Amino acid sequence: MNAIEKKRSAWSWIPTLYFAEGLPYVAVMTVAVIMYKKMGLTNTQIALYTSWLYLPWVIKPLWSPFIDLIKTKRWWVNAMQTLIAAAFAGVAFFIPTTHWVQVTLAFFWLLAFASATHDIAADGFYLHGLQEKEQSFFVGIRNTFYRVAMIFGQGLLVMFAGWVEQGKIFPNLGASAASAAGSSAAIQSAAEGSAAAASGNRIALAWSLAFYLLAGIFLALTIYHRFVLPKPASDAPRSDINARTIWRNFATTFATFFKKPHMGLMLFFLLTYRLGESQLVKIAQPFMLDDKAAGGLALTTADVGAIYGTLGVIALLLGGILAGMVISRGGFKKWILPMALAINVPDLLYVLLASLKMSSVPLVSACVALEQFGYGFGFTAYTMYLIYVAQGEHKTAHYAIGTAFMALGMMLPGMAAGWISDHVGYTMFFVWACICTIPGIIAALLVRKQIPADFGTKTE
Repeated sequence: MNAIEKKRSAWSWIPTLYFAEGLPYVAVMTVAVIMYKKMGLTNTQIALYTSWLYLPWVIKPLWSPFIDLIKTKRWWVNAMQTLIAAAFAGVAFFIPTTHWVQVTLAFFWLLAFASATHDIAADGFYLHGLQEKEQSFFVGIRNTFYRVAMIFGQGLLVMFAGWVEQGKIFPNLGASAASAAGSSAAIQSAAEGSAAAASGNRIALAWSLAFYLLAGIFLALTIYHRFVLPKPASDAPRSDINARTIWRNFATTFATFFKKPHMGLMLFFLLTYRLGESQLVKIAQPFMLDDKAAGGLALTTADVGAIYGTLGVIALLLGGILAGMVISRGGFKKWILPMALAINVPDLLYVLLASLKMSSVPLVSACVALEQFGYGFGFTAYTMYLIYVAQGEHKTAHYAIGTAFMALGMMLPGMAAGWISDHVGYTMFFVWACICTIPGIIAALLVRKQIPADFGTKTE
């Protein structure tokens, strides 16, 4: 096979593989939040339930070594994609039923574990399926299509559900399903305005359709990848190692990670850098959807999909691109503090929106775009710090452990965010979130002293 054929082959599966990697993550982390809000759950319930769904990404380093032992990466990719498609269908089927909360959460748990495992397998398969010189070229491509999945999931999919809720799509939906679900009482409590009040069942059926759409897309991706993914000779179970060897190496890897210098400061940074954002991200969309009487902005589901899921993600991408450019020129040490300010200070915009009840779509769009741009710019510092601390032996495993602490830093504060917002109101909650940004800025100041001046530059 010549070089042109290899490149064409890579283009045929890398975009779709990383679109498939991003789609279940955004469904679990973002789409579920919006759906549960529209279905009538409180912010306390939403934040607690969906924050627990971070757990598979926190603990995935515990089982990632065994994916090397059992079957092939290609097998794991295909198996997890099949499981994810089934989980999407399960969520869709049980939304308009009596025990929809418990059963959909069970399927979201299945989705989260399958997605975390798929991440491990897909990233491993990427290394086997490409030559080393091709891997660096396609890094940008895979990241782009991961972000495309975000735009599709929390943007276009949410807008689709919103249009169905409003009757702009399938206007007769639910007319013959008035007696369908036992969840209508909970749904009616979340109805907003005349469009939502027309039928509580319509909201449930709209989100059921959205998840059936996800299931169909993922089933198509699964079938496509069964035929298109290459079968590299290097992608084979490791016959030279066994479970005992893996556990011994695993213990060594963890031990060396926790013996790194300045461990206390490193954990302080990893757990606090996004302390404010970890809470804000759980409440931002419920705040936009809630009615004025509850202190929200009373935006429609479609508006939130367009603002947060489309415009916001594009702004986040641009922020990340700019961050990479400035670090490559000036170094990470120079930019870590500006990035810490960029990810945290724009949270004040939510205080402004909540206190003044500013529900103008163009104004909200501008505030969200600025906040997400700052988030994309500032989050790059987190990634660079993970790369910095992972240097040395076991750097791949140490990076994975670092990302587990990153997920833990999102999971634990996020669990309490809904309870806080329900008890103090949106304005004071966003004030609290801004106060919580202070430890992250302090952490950036402290770790800045350890970073070499040229780390992250093109020459370094």
